[in-house]
Amino acid sequence: MDIAYLDNSATTRVCPQAAEKALQMMTACYGNPSSLHSLGAAAERELNAARQKVARLLGCRPQEVIFTSGGTESNNLAVLGAAQAKIRAGRHIVTTAVEHASVAAACSELERQGWEVTRLVPDPGAALTAQQVAAACRPDTVLVSVMMVNNETGARFPVDRIVPAVRRAAPGALIHCDAVQAAGKLPLNAARLGLDLMTVSAHKIHGPKGSGALYIRKGARILPRSFGGGQENGLRPGTEALPLHAAFGAAAEALPPFAEQEALYDSLRRRLTDGLAGREGFALNSPPDGVPYILNLSVLGVRSETLLHFLAERGVFVSSGSACSKGKKSPVLTALGFSGERIDSALRVSFTHTTTPDEVDRFLAALYEAASSLVRRTR
Repeated sequence: MDIAYLDNSATTRVCPQAAEKALQMMTACYGNPSSLHSLGAAAERELNAARQKVARLLGCRPQEVIFTSGGTESNNLAVLGAAQAKIRAGRHIVTTAVEHASVAAACSELERQGWEVTRLVPDPGAALTAQQVAAACRPDTVLVSVMMVNNETGARFPVDRIVPAVRRAAPGALIHCDAVQAAGKLPLNAARLGLDLMTVSAHKIHGPKGSGALYIRKGARILPRSFGGGQENGLRPGTEALPLHAAFGAAAEALPPFAEQEALYDSLRRRLTDGLAGREGFALNSPPDGVPYILNLSVLGVRSETLLHFLAERGVFVSSGSACSKGKKSPVLTALGFSGERIDSALRVSFTHTTTPDEVDRFLAALYEAASSLVRRTR
C-alpha cells in the first residue's frame, strides 16, 4: 500500500547509502576495530572515517565524538556523567520542563540521589530566554541541559544566547544540549556554540537505529556509566557497533544542503497550515517561530489514539507526541499549560527531506474525513 509517512521525528527510513554501508561492514569489513591484524586495522579505519563524518555533522573535531547506542544513551551519559564528575562543586542542575524523556528521567534519578533540579517552564508560546536560564543558575550549579529543538512542538530554544549567559552566571557549570531533532536539518557547530556536550542520533537522519553520538568538548570531563574495555576513550566500553556507526557516517554524508531542506520544509508547512486555515475544530499547538519540519496540532473532540488508528487505516502515519511516551499524556504540552482537550487530541506531524507535497495532501484529506466522521460520532 502506498503510504504517507509523516512521523520522521520518531524515526526515518534508512537511506540507500547507509544501508549499503552497513551491509558492507557486516559482510566484508567485519573485523573488530580493536584487533591487531589487518582485518582489525581495516575496521578501525572505517570507524575513524565514520567519526570524521559525524564530526562534520556536529561541527567539531573527530576526537571529540563518542559513539553510543543512540540519543537516550548519549543523554544519560551526558547528564549522569557530568553530574558525577562535578559532584564536589555542587549538586544543582538547571534544565527545562519540556526535555526529552531521556534527559528528564536522568534528572529525576539524580533528584532521587539527593540532587536539586530546577526545571524551567517556557512561556505559553513555548519561548525560553537566555535570561531565564541564567537567572536559574546558582553558585552550586554544575550542569545546564537545554535542548535545541523540542521533539513534540518544534519550538527552538536560543542555545547560541543561552551558552554565554550561563558562562557568566555559572562559570564552572557544564552545558549540555540535546540536538537530536536539530541534527541533519539545521547547521550545527558545537565548537562555535561553546557547548561542552551535545547529543545526536543516527535514526533521525536516515541512519540506522542503535547508533548515536555524544560530543564532548576537549578539556570537559565526565565520568563513564559502564565499565569494561577502553573503547571510546573509556567512556563507552565494549566492541563498537561498526556497521551501525559506519552507516551513521554514510547517512550524515548523504544529507542534502541545509538551504535546500529549509525551502522544502517551509513550503510543506505552508501547505499544511493553509489547508487547515479557516476550518473549525483544529488548533495549532506549535509556536509560529518553531522549526518548519515539526508541527503539533489538535483535532478538537477526538482522542489522539482514535485519530492515529483512523489515519493509519488510510495509509497515513503520524504520532501523538514523542514515540518514547508510548501514548501517555504529553508532559510537554502539559507543562506548556494546554487544556486537557487540546492535549488528548494532539497529533505531531514531522517532515524529512524526502517528504512530498502529495503526502501532506493525503494527510489533510484523511484529517478532514476524521474531523467530519469521528466528531459526529462523539456528539
